[in-house]
Amino acid sequence: MNAAKNSSKIFRNPAFSLKSKTICIPVGHSERSGAVVEPYLSTQWFVKMQPLADAAVDLQAKEEKVHFVPDRFEKTYLHWMENIRDWCISRQLWWGHRIPAWYHKETKEVYVGLEAPEDSENWEQDSDVLDTWFSSALWPFSTMGWPDENAEDFKRYYSTDVLVTGYDIIFFWVSRMIFQGLEFTGERPFKDVLIHGLIRDEQGRKMSKSLGNGVDPMDVIDKYGADSLRYFLATGSSPGQDLRFSYEKVESTWNFANKIWNASRFALMNMDGMTYDELDLSGEKSVADKWILTRLNETIEDVTQLADRYEFGEVGRHLYNFIWDDVCDWYIEMAKLPLYGEDEAAKKTTRSVLAYVLDQTMRLLHPFMPFLTEEIWQHLPHEGESITISSWPVPVPEHTDKEAAADMKLLVELIRSVRNIRSEVNTPMSKQVELYIKTSTEDIAGRLEKNRSYVERFTNPSTLKIGTDIAAADKAMTAVVTGAEVILPLEGLINIDEEIARLQKEFDKLTKEVERVQKKLGNEGFIKKAPEHVIEEERGKEKDYTAKREAVRQRIAELKG
Repeated sequence: MNAAKNSSKIFRNPAFSLKSKTICIPVGHSERSGAVVEPYLSTQWFVKMQPLADAAVDLQAKEEKVHFVPDRFEKTYLHWMENIRDWCISRQLWWGHRIPAWYHKETKEVYVGLEAPEDSENWEQDSDVLDTWFSSALWPFSTMGWPDENAEDFKRYYSTDVLVTGYDIIFFWVSRMIFQGLEFTGERPFKDVLIHGLIRDEQGRKMSKSLGNGVDPMDVIDKYGADSLRYFLATGSSPGQDLRFSYEKVESTWNFANKIWNASRFALMNMDGMTYDELDLSGEKSVADKWILTRLNETIEDVTQLADRYEFGEVGRHLYNFIWDDVCDWYIEMAKLPLYGEDEAAKKTTRSVLAYVLDQTMRLLHPFMPFLTEEIWQHLPHEGESITISSWPVPVPEHTDKEAAADMKLLVELIRSVRNIRSEVNTPMSKQVELYIKTSTEDIAGRLEKNRSYVERFTNPSTLKIGTDIAAADKAMTAVVTGAEVILPLEGLINIDEEIARLQKEFDKLTKEVERVQKKLGNEGFIKKAPEHVIEEERGKEKDYTAKREAVRQRIAELKG
């Protein structure tokens, strides 16, 4: 009463007046319907998370934990689990798994169970549904026949090898699959979690309807094909990194696919009806045959190891370099010599090598370009119904020939140097030129003589001399390759001062390489930690660069003299 009286006195005070004022406050709206989002208190179902989270965290301290790739995302996962709160699992939606709870219509008793109460007429099921992530978290084992732990699929496939997902749902999905898998099966649901990034537009922005920067994959497929898009997406970035979509890059992949198709068409045109049973790799092989088989072994080994580590960007780089450079640009061109020649035995061997290399290459490429590789493989001499169920390639030790690989490396370096010199002085390949090759040893001279036909075919010389006692002409362009000096007398076509300037640039470049390698070899940390074969490789580079630099220095001195 006193309070009421005091209150009335206050309102009657003439010094006090009431006012109204409009105040703008932010109100949340649904992004889909536009309806105002208002707070609403209601009864919800929760899962007590601490025991589940503790088990999931403890798992990561064990040897058989869930491995994150890249491993930095394990910290993101643990941060969520170590700071966990109880999980609200009920949702007020029209679809989903119903909450398995019933309320007695009279006593209001609550019943929770797998099956409805026996006298169901007196019970009413909760109208809420489970959170979608609760249902999704059951996926690794519920799809395998669980809760029947004797189900064949469950026994064979659980736990799975790898889960591939984006970094934005590590907590929403990955963590919940892990703690539910542990709770219901006692095992981790998967061994590895491969985290990929998001696909962004060319400016690095997230694709959204509001920005209008989304890309319809069907439009890309209509223009460039499914394989081009798939290869770009699979090999365009490293694990955990976002990928910027670019039509230019997809077109580049499309060009790569065309290169593979055209090279395969050439090979198929020259198979001469060869069947799988007629393949024979035991015949006398050329240096090109031995080299491409060696490179294939190296590529199989590299691609397999990188794929096992989920380094698909590096897998794509190795496959691209092997197919475009080694197979298409060099081996197929060199294979034309026996294929267009008169030696039937050499033809058969080259056909067999070409068919074998393409077969193995298509298998390596198949996960990234399934449609193209299946079509090509079906027309190659093959065994089996589909490339999809064919075995993964493995290196064949007897196909590795280090000596042939070294010879081919020398040939490629030599041929490229001649072509570069021709390009610098605008001398087309159709015009014959004199070519002298001064070797540092008789052994290198013998190796080049043995493969003289390749040098003649791909450099088009009017005169070709190979030896250790060849003197360089005054007016000539030169190039230094491993163990030899390439000399092209081009009197009247070059300016000596310009040639000296060009060689000086080459000398400076080689000096930087020598200094870089020597600095690396002088680093105690590198010597202690690096594998022995890596150290030996760097020492070989130092020796090679030093020899080349000395040859360039001598040539500069000759021209100045």
